Amino acid sequence: MLKEFREFALRGNVLDMAVGIIIGAAFTTVVQSLVNDVLMPPLGVLLGGIDFSDYFIRLNWTSDQTYATLKAARDAGVPVIAYGSFLNSLLNFVIVAFALFMVIKQMNNIRRLADRANQKGKAEAEAEAPPPADIQLLAEIRDLLKSERSSTRSAPAE
Repeated sequence: MLKEFREFALRGNVLDMAVGIIIGAAFTTVVQSLVNDVLMPPLGVLLGGIDFSDYFIRLNWTSDQTYATLKAARDAGVPVIAYGSFLNSLLNFVIVAFALFMVIKQMNNIRRLADRANQKGKAEAEAEAPPPADIQLLAEIRDLLKSERSSTRSAPAE
């Protein structure tokens, strides 16, 4: 069983998937920083100083205390629906999906160009390549037989 597991774990597909997950996790932190630190502040300014990360709906109104931030409400143990965090996560998802779409689109374009170049190169190589030696020899024999037939037909009878 250990041998089977080792074979499974060391297969190329599993290793490729592990590398993809690690790169994906690193990419996620980059996208989160892009959204939270680069995109959301100007968007908040355009919308009048809005910071989406602190948008929440308080579910418990047992006390009259208000909370200015989501962190303060959570620290006080108040149940909340953090729809601002959800909006940030949704924006993260859209950015990641768009970035992956662009990468895959470019990879497909590169693959198509490479396939066309390979097909063109194969066609040119086939057109330029001389026929194999046995085919050349058969063609020479055919040509000799044709020339003998034509010379015996055109020769005057004695």
